[in-house]
Amino acid sequence: MASFVTEVLASSGKLEKEDLAGKINKMSRKVADAKEELCDMIQKRYVDFLPSLQVSVDLVVQVDEVSKEMDILKTCIENEIQQNIHLAVADYENLKQQLEKNTIIITMLGHLKEFDNAMEDSNKALQEKQYVEAANHLERARCSLDLLLDWKTTHLPLLSNLSSELIVQRENLIYHLGDEWKQLVIWRLPSPKEPADVKTLLKVELNLKHPRSEDEEPKPSPLLCSVLQALAIQGDLQNKMKRFSQVLVKNMLKPLVMHPLLSVRVKEQEDEGTVLTIVCVEQSQEKSAPSQVYSKLLLVLKTLHSHLLDVSIRNKKLSAILGELIWPEISQCIIRECLLNSIPTNVSQLEKYNTVIKETEEFEKSLKDMDYLQGDSTDLLKYAKNVNCHFASRKCKDVIVAARKLMTSQLHNTVKITPDSKLQLPKLPVPKSELKVKQKTKEDVTMENTKQLSVWSLCLPACRVSELVQQLMKLAINTLHEAVGSSPQCALQLFFTVKNIFQLFCDVVPTYHKENLLKFPQLAAIHHNNCMFLAHHLLTLGHYFKAHLPQPLNEGMATFVDMVPGFRKLGAQCFLDQMNVQKAELLERLSTAHNFCNLDDDDNYTAASRAVRQVIHQLKQLGTVWQDVFPVNIYCKAMGHLLNTAIAEIISKIMMLEDISSDEGEHLYGLCQLLIKESPLVFMPLAEEEENKKYQEEVHLYVKKWGTFKELVIVLRSNLQEIVDRWADGKGPLALEFSNSEVKNLIRALFQNTDRRAVALTKIR
Repeated sequence: MASFVTEVLASSGKLEKEDLAGKINKMSRKVADAKEELCDMIQKRYVDFLPSLQVSVDLVVQVDEVSKEMDILKTCIENEIQQNIHLAVADYENLKQQLEKNTIIITMLGHLKEFDNAMEDSNKALQEKQYVEAANHLERARCSLDLLLDWKTTHLPLLSNLSSELIVQRENLIYHLGDEWKQLVIWRLPSPKEPADVKTLLKVELNLKHPRSEDEEPKPSPLLCSVLQALAIQGDLQNKMKRFSQVLVKNMLKPLVMHPLLSVRVKEQEDEGTVLTIVCVEQSQEKSAPSQVYSKLLLVLKTLHSHLLDVSIRNKKLSAILGELIWPEISQCIIRECLLNSIPTNVSQLEKYNTVIKETEEFEKSLKDMDYLQGDSTDLLKYAKNVNCHFASRKCKDVIVAARKLMTSQLHNTVKITPDSKLQLPKLPVPKSELKVKQKTKEDVTMENTKQLSVWSLCLPACRVSELVQQLMKLAINTLHEAVGSSPQCALQLFFTVKNIFQLFCDVVPTYHKENLLKFPQLAAIHHNNCMFLAHHLLTLGHYFKAHLPQPLNEGMATFVDMVPGFRKLGAQCFLDQMNVQKAELLERLSTAHNFCNLDDDDNYTAASRAVRQVIHQLKQLGTVWQDVFPVNIYCKAMGHLLNTAIAEIISKIMMLEDISSDEGEHLYGLCQLLIKESPLVFMPLAEEEENKKYQEEVHLYVKKWGTFKELVIVLRSNLQEIVDRWADGKGPLALEFSNSEVKNLIRALFQNTDRRAVALTKIR
């Protein structure tokens, strides 16, 4: 302590700086000694682990006394500097720096002291299972160590050992907390090697042990609260809750959503606490209703809230922490496995879906009351409220799937279409704009309106089409009917889905049935009719619904007329490809006739006869598969074109012959006559087509070379005079079918070179 004289001198401003320097040097030696002894004690306690409790107590007292003397000396120096600053600024500045250095050392020693006390208190609290206090004391020790590590001048090797000791103590505390957690929250799970099925999930069990009396309301036990608080202080609560949430979602919450057969049972047992068990219930539905899913989830979450999660951690409920971890995955699972399947499949059920929206709101309100959810709106409720859009999306998806299934079905299942066949269109109310026009026209009927279109106008001719196109049109009509009265967005989706159906037909059917369309003539004909059937109805389909659709569809967008040329081209191209195949087969058969030359040879005649008969057989077979399928006019044109191809080839081969003997002429005549006799039979009408007989018997209308062929057959058995007479100076029937050079070549091939032939040739000019 300073003497009375010293205090008087100091107060008068005449304290000698030599005396002050001596005191500072003396104080520095004391600080150094205290530092050395304290570090030695810390070294022994945390590094060498020697018992030094009494030494540390004495050292603490010594440090406190040195600290008090330092405060007194500091005050004296500051007073002296303030009074004599103009005399010894430099000297006193050096003294102050030395004092500050000593102050830093004393501060560090104080942090070491605080660290040691906090570690001792933490160990004591941990042994008494006062986990919150133990965690707080460890936090104090960590703060003291952080302050020591922050000093840039600190180079004590002891600090690394202190850091290691703090880590060991923290891990020890976390281990004890984890052990307590495992005894309070017990999972019983199936083996990972077992298959993930319903039977395996029945082994899942969650046991929440909580000592309480029968009269108490269910709430988390004090021990559990202490464990959770300590975990939060040590920063390990988030990891613990994350692992718990993962197990909870995988083994309990998601199975309850995905499997309608599973439910949860809650039992209160005296010895074991509260037990949540997965059980199996009878369920006739393939998918759970939203109300069932919500009730099962609420039972689990309410039980967890009352026995485990109703704990505030730093002004935040533990249920809120768990909710942030589980809600994104669970909400998507509910949407995918439950709400998606509950979306209505037709407009009439949309009003009933308000019940689901209300149930979803109540479910989320219950979760918010327990702090699982925060905020005003979630993805789950948004999804439920956006039912119109989801209805349209689901409807469109179902429609496309159904349409594609139809397109990949068999084409040969056909139905007969007659001119009076009509589509089953739904009855729609007459729009007000059209009603006024109709009333006006009824009042103003004049003679101009007496001319009416035929009842057969805009009617399809009798033919056969696949059942699938009828079902496809019915699907399109039903979808457009769903769009009537729907919201604008929903109506747009449904309308363009119908367009996509027809576009899909153009892409899928020719590709999926490509080989069969080329291989089987009947399927090619049916596909041709299918395309024409769709094109015919697409002309008026949009007009029928347009006035009843919302904007902008009712302003002209609702039309399918733009797709009509594509369907017509698709059907025509498919049939043309099949016609080319049939023409190639006809020509290939005729190529085996050896060009109809040397027919007096038996082998050549047999080959020519076989070729002609094969041609007739092919035409008859095509007639069998096409006649009841095609409309009459298309059938006759197709068969006429094929017959004309065969006849033109035969005419060409005969006209190329340079020498035809009488026997060969007879053989040619017989073969041609066979063709004339048999080929018209393919144009004979069916029994139910008697009214078409006059059209089908006029073969020359469909076979361009029919007249030429008949004239050629006549020439083969005529003499020179008869040929000249049929030529009739270029005005007879022969001249209408052949040129003079062609007739001359025929005469030279059929007759020998005589004067009569020369005279006949001169008349052919």
